[in-house]
Amino acid sequence: MSSSVFILEDDSQLSDVLVRGLRAEGFRARGFAAAHQLLERVPENPPDALVIDIGLPDADGRDVCQALRARGVTTPVLFLTARDALADRLSGFSAGGDDYVTKPFDLAEVVARLQALIRRSDNQQALETHGLRLDPTERTASQDRTSVSLTPTELRLVATLAAGHGKVCTRLELVRGAWPYGAMVHDNTLDVYLARLRRKLGALPRPPTIVTVHGTGYRLQ
Repeated sequence: MSSSVFILEDDSQLSDVLVRGLRAEGFRARGFAAAHQLLERVPENPPDALVIDIGLPDADGRDVCQALRARGVTTPVLFLTARDALADRLSGFSAGGDDYVTKPFDLAEVVARLQALIRRSDNQQALETHGLRLDPTERTASQDRTSVSLTPTELRLVATLAAGHGKVCTRLELVRGAWPYGAMVHDNTLDVYLARLRRKLGALPRPPTIVTVHGTGYRLQ
């Protein structure tokens, strides 16, 4: 079955281009012009991926992403943005986004990034390690009947750490494991995600520790 993609973009022409282009590539694409329309639809029927414009007239796309994450929606989010400053990219990742494309963009790049996000989301297998059960379907980390919700990027990040079996993972290994190929990920972005992951795992009864190995990387213990 083809993958479903919801697009939140207020520019009708651009939205039509994305919908038609993605449908031509085999996606089941649907466009939304306003944030409230998407927020009403997604929690009941989450798609395989979301494309969200950051600069919306009725909301900031990052706020929309945070609202969806707060409602338990873990669908991968690809942000569209006209702003390429580091602070803008970091705020997008902090809001729960998984990747971004800067306007103007090539449709082929959007397709490639969506395919990578969906492939990474679908191909993960359940993993039990360090007293944790990582569920890629529910996108949760569970321990002793207590669960915490993770974004797709957070799940890939902790899974990469867990796959090291206590060995140190370099920053480059973590970036390659957690983000789509070709994504621009700065040191501060990885730090933001690790800090948030530590906070979330800290809510578990016996949380594993993400240890910083100065000058080398990180390991899970």
